[in-house]
Amino acid sequence: MLPTRLCIMRKLPSVLARMLTSGTSASPGLPDMSEGQSPIHVNNVRSKLRDIVGASTNWRDHVQAMQERKALHTLLAKQQEDLPPRRMKDSYLEVILPLGSQPEIREKYLNVYNSVRFGRILEDLDSLGVLICYTHTKQEMQQRSPLSIVTALVDKINLCQKIIRPDCDIKFTGNVSWVGKTSMEVRMHMLQQHDGDYSPVLDATFVMVARDPENKRPAFVNPLIPESPEEEEIFKQGELNKLKRIEFSTASLLKMAPTAEERNIVHDMFLNTLDTRTVSFRSRKLPPSSVWMEDAKLKGLEICHPEERNIFNRIFGGFLMRKAYELGWATACSYGGSRPFIVSVDDIMFQKPVEVGSLLLLSGQVCYTEKNYIQIRVHSEVYNANTKEHHTTNIFHFTFISENEVPQVVPKTYGESMLYLDGKRHFTAVMKEI
Repeated sequence: MLPTRLCIMRKLPSVLARMLTSGTSASPGLPDMSEGQSPIHVNNVRSKLRDIVGASTNWRDHVQAMQERKALHTLLAKQQEDLPPRRMKDSYLEVILPLGSQPEIREKYLNVYNSVRFGRILEDLDSLGVLICYTHTKQEMQQRSPLSIVTALVDKINLCQKIIRPDCDIKFTGNVSWVGKTSMEVRMHMLQQHDGDYSPVLDATFVMVARDPENKRPAFVNPLIPESPEEEEIFKQGELNKLKRIEFSTASLLKMAPTAEERNIVHDMFLNTLDTRTVSFRSRKLPPSSVWMEDAKLKGLEICHPEERNIFNRIFGGFLMRKAYELGWATACSYGGSRPFIVSVDDIMFQKPVEVGSLLLLSGQVCYTEKNYIQIRVHSEVYNANTKEHHTTNIFHFTFISENEVPQVVPKTYGESMLYLDGKRHFTAVMKEI
């Protein structure tokens, strides 16, 4: 097993190889917050969330449970200053996924390559992020929280290991790292045990928002007080992350024209696809080792059953991420002709909740390629069979790496060119991070 994995590593570009052989510290400079903490079993995370909000485990009781939450409106703070400040270590949690010590739970996490399904990890991260925020906002005198805390954005997930083993225990850690008025940034880390020591697997940054008991209006959350220079830096980074997101959104190709450099890229690709035998703008010819973008997509459909609901009786965000990731992986696998490995997840915006019973349409598109890398964009929307209307719910961005160099994806239309440039922007941002 080990020689095969080392052989695969040698084939990969030097950037990822450096990632795989990097040190064992998940977060240099992060203060130790684990003192006095008892790890939570991964199977208990969602049951804890149900207890916090008073959600029923039975679908038939969900309407009554949500009605009972309306009475919690009186517990909401009128202003943030009314809430006691919290420290970073107040929200710190550890969760254990005992794949090594409890083999009976492996089946759910196992893929056909005998490694861990990354989509399941996305589900666990989403649940943990919400629980961390409820820990930050917990009021000792309140039996149930009046807040409805939901995932607003997955800012980034960067991996430093290509393969996650299915026979070794995994530990998740995390805490609130930045707070606004009604939003919270959560930093989480995943480590896996090898020879008695935990080695880093990934770092993740999520943004959560707090809303009222009926999940309709924003609600104030406890302020965060950094206690050390290290925590000051973490808090400042949270503020910088917010500014970067605003800047990235402002420059979106859905709002602003491409830069001069990007326009030249698009025009050069257009000239490279013109058929020189004709004098026509419409006669296009695919260059060698290339694939038209319109031929580099896969689609899927999910019926959203009650089984996949969250504690507020909408479809669980982790489930949406898992399904989008699996379609993205299949798209990259089909395009590259070999097993792809996830490098990064970034900028997943939860634009609209998905209701139980929805028809969820997923579309995976290769939008940018470079050497062994494949940038995938997955668009999800719900379809209302009664009104025949489609509504976008999420956009997902995944960066994969293939064992072999992949063909260049080539846009044909102006809209596809904008997808190409958007994919290039996301890829460039990811490469800067790793």
